Amino acid sequence: MSDATFEEGRERPLRLIARDAEDLKVISALVQDAVLTGVDLRFDSRRRRFTLLVNRFRWEDQRGAVAQGQDFERVRALLDFADVRTARHQGLEGRDADTVLSLLSLSWEPAPEAESVAPDAPAGPGRVTLVFSGDGAIALDVECLEVQLCDVTRPYAAPSGRAPAHRTD
Repeated sequence: MSDATFEEGRERPLRLIARDAEDLKVISALVQDAVLTGVDLRFDSRRRRFTLLVNRFRWEDQRGAVAQGQDFERVRALLDFADVRTARHQGLEGRDADTVLSLLSLSWEPAPEAESVAPDAPAGPGRVTLVFSGDGAIALDVECLEVQLCDVTRPYAAPSGRAPAHRTD
């Protein structure tokens, strides 16, 4: 048995689920620099789901694209959070629905009563924080950690023609 290669995932859509903090780190890395607008955010309080439709940069294929002289790619993907009790935001007020948001990271903080759970058990109650560029954030208080990332379109050439870059100073 060998590890998967970038080439094996070239045209296959990602379908991942996170049920603990380590899994969430993987999804966070894959959605780093995903872009969306305010109309691409939806909280369905009745179903207890918070969903984002994002244009995510295909970090998993960046090396393959450069090596083969191909365009950098993005793909439309759903990022879905289950068992959401409350959703709050900060730094996003006053922005119109067409403002482009850039998702930087996802993080997990277990509720104080859940910290005694065994390390290999699925995460219980806690808070998922979505951090956006420009000091925006969304906090989701959840009954348990269950996050799904599903690509819903074929990859397309990134309009910028390059990979996202971050200042390091």
